[in-house]
Amino acid sequence: MTAHLLIVDDDERIRDLLKQFLIRHGFMVSAARDAEHARRILDGLDFDMIILDVMMPGEDGVSLTKWIRDGRDTPIMLLTAKGETEDRIAGLEAGADDYLSKPFEPKELLLRINAILRRTPEPATPPEMPTMLRLGSVRYDIERGELLQGNQIIRLTGTENQLMRIFAASVGQPVSRADLVTALGRDEAQAQDRAIDVQITRLRRKIEANSKEPRYLQTVRGSGYLLMSD
Repeated sequence: MTAHLLIVDDDERIRDLLKQFLIRHGFMVSAARDAEHARRILDGLDFDMIILDVMMPGEDGVSLTKWIRDGRDTPIMLLTAKGETEDRIAGLEAGADDYLSKPFEPKELLLRINAILRRTPEPATPPEMPTMLRLGSVRYDIERGELLQGNQIIRLTGTENQLMRIFAASVGQPVSRADLVTALGRDEAQAQDRAIDVQITRLRRKIEANSKEPRYLQTVRGSGYLLMSD
């Protein structure tokens, strides 16, 4: 099953580069711009690993690590421009699993992420959990992140694929616009709500026989969106 990572970094350029790099290597990735944003995301979603910058305005990464460790055992990788021993010790004492100093090679980060995930016990998966969602004439392969019609792959954008993974994790349960905005690592604003609606409309064109009368990706008034499968 695809690992879902959370990147927390106040540097938008680094945040976006890491997100794109990790998505290309098969991960599902959400992003937060600071500790407060990360707390809101973590209040609603669970992750397989958190990649966390130490030096951020406001609450720093060590403090956020301590808060995370109070309630969950999600693996944490700390990133920092500081490489001194005392900073490394402070992060590890706060509960981090590993520590990588900037600048670093993305390949080294990838190797460390995979090493941590390999030694992290996987939660038991109920045998009845589907790996393929059937949506009329199309199918969504949850493990591969592919939308198929017959043997033909229907191309999904990165955002569309993230939306499908979010809905696949909660089939039959409504997901609010606010939760979708947060899970995608976007700012919470009315304009972002509208952006989500546009993405949903585009996604419906790819999975619905009639996108104007959706059968599978439904709007739930006052609650957001709901994915149903056959």
